[in-house]
Amino acid sequence: MNVNSQNFISMRKPKTFNNPERFVEGWYWVMPSQNLRIGEVKPVTILGRNLVIYRCQDKRVVICDAYCPHMGAHLAEGKVEGNELRCFFHHWKFDDQGICVEIPCLDEPLPIKLKTWPTDEEYGMIWIWTGETPQQPLPFIPDLEHHEFDVAFGFHFMKNCHSNIVMMNAIDAQHFNTVHKLPLEIIFDKEEYSQNAIIFNNTTDIRGDYIFKKLIHFISKRSITYNICYWYGSTFIVTLGFDFFSLHMMFVLRPIEGGKTEGRTILMIKKRKKFFGKLFNQLVLWLIKLFGKNFVKGDNKLFRTIRFDLKTPIKADQSIMQLINHVERQKSLMWGTWQLARSRDVELKENHNKWRDDLSND
Repeated sequence: MNVNSQNFISMRKPKTFNNPERFVEGWYWVMPSQNLRIGEVKPVTILGRNLVIYRCQDKRVVICDAYCPHMGAHLAEGKVEGNELRCFFHHWKFDDQGICVEIPCLDEPLPIKLKTWPTDEEYGMIWIWTGETPQQPLPFIPDLEHHEFDVAFGFHFMKNCHSNIVMMNAIDAQHFNTVHKLPLEIIFDKEEYSQNAIIFNNTTDIRGDYIFKKLIHFISKRSITYNICYWYGSTFIVTLGFDFFSLHMMFVLRPIEGGKTEGRTILMIKKRKKFFGKLFNQLVLWLIKLFGKNFVKGDNKLFRTIRFDLKTPIKADQSIMQLINHVERQKSLMWGTWQLARSRDVELKENHNKWRDDLSND
């Protein structure tokens, strides 16, 4: 096969990106806040790990490992008492830090601690940090960091591909022309916002005399800004900027069993205080929710059958390769265990050294 060497770009095969056995340490969505009432406990499975989540009497959320450290009873069968969780089996009780505070048949509880995980609530969603201590904040929109905003849930979805591929779609400039038939010319500028966040900035130029172009010019006399901010290899925020307002669409994703994806969309717009301002915001959020469901139909067809393997990247794929490299540089954990992922060479060396140590001890 003849390939133009000026257009073809070589790259290493990624170890974390699109790998169903690994994920980036970070904040992941669990469930909408409204789905967990005070005093309610539920089972959840996040990134292959079985957990339980409950809401305390003081409204805080606690997430801990699913099984009691005594005999392995599932704690979702238990009940919430104030800010504490009591196991159904032998009624051992654990506080919101996971410390065992009561064993009914003993005068004093044993020094046992149930594993708990950092949690937070924002945008109407409950989040979990998959490491010991959060190293970075929840995903946020830099433009709205110091502003209040209105929030509306979009749609809940399942995709038959890895969440990294769903993320990548937002900066695949070629597919806007081929799949969505939009006459756009998109060239992204990359900005490394932090260790765990990367931004792709662009101002779109709509080519030709299309109805879509006339509609956009009716809304905005200038060009539209189209920016995407990625967090933790799992969440991305699309910002559409017009003359007098910007709309932000957050896609919260998490890999699920079989290399597939579960996600939700959250729509945000800067808050307006006056009556007509509030009405305008509600109208815009409703229209975007309606538009979004129809816009992604072409992508849905793609996500049902794709088996992503970037064997022949070209110059037009530059932004995608930059995103892949960004994900590869982040801290990678193993599916199910949430232990630090290591390269096969390191694992083989450690196993070899362990074998030598065991041999010498004999």
